Amino acid sequence: MAVDSPCINICKFDSKTGLCTGCLRTKDECKQWKKLKNKARTRIIDERPKREATLKKARK
Repeated sequence: MAVDSPCINICKFDSKTGLCTGCLRTKDECKQWKKLKNKARTRIIDERPKREATLKKARK
């Protein structure tokens, strides 16, 4: 079963981190999502807590 995209249709990228404020992926990850294997998709999803912390830290 394919790993679903975490996109929530916000698509606004933080200038400091390069992460989307909605799905916490980079622009490249968003563009390549359909081509990525499930292992890579799962890794990106699993990194969400770390990415969220990075984004919060950058916004201080």
